[in-house]
Amino acid sequence: MKSVRQLILIALFTALIAVLAQIAVPLPFSPVPVTGQLVAVLLAGTLLGGKGAFLAVLAYLLLGAAGAPVFSMGRGGLFILLGPTGGYLWGFLPAAFVSGSLQKGSPGLPRTAAAMALGLGCTYLPGTLQLSLLMGYSAGQAFLAGVVPFIPVDLIKVALATALGTQIKRSLFKSGLLQPLFENDNLLKPAMKQARTK
Repeated sequence: MKSVRQLILIALFTALIAVLAQIAVPLPFSPVPVTGQLVAVLLAGTLLGGKGAFLAVLAYLLLGAAGAPVFSMGRGGLFILLGPTGGYLWGFLPAAFVSGSLQKGSPGLPRTAAAMALGLGCTYLPGTLQLSLLMGYSAGQAFLAGVVPFIPVDLIKVALATALGTQIKRSLFKSGLLQPLFENDNLLKPAMKQARTK
């Protein structure tokens, strides 16, 4: 039963990442668009833990690589992952795992925000590297084209995901609808008991 619940939640977050990917705004000065899926990736880390979030992102990337139109602007295909902006998609894997793993137990807002900010950094590193290699940019040019323009919007995404994630997690624990997943099991049980007694 627990494994079925895990699979359902992973599938739901895979779908949410695909839906939010369609919120995409191309930028005239950068090959990298502003997209919404980062919010779903970070939320997955909060609610599924590191392993569950990693699997949700992996399923999303596999769907896209197989040709399903789940990437930004309804695109799909392996060429997206291997193209100039594909590094940011690969970066969602460590972002989900790192962010989720650092939120073991019942972290408060500061720790949740810090974990998500570190997850954001995990998307920038492979994204900038692949952009630089395939576009022929220097490290500085890749940083200016693939990181700097996105920092303000991405920090807003982190703040939004932090606020939503902590509130949803607390509410679901109180109602008993969210049970511990994967590596968070033993650490979250005391937090669940405390939430239900309030």
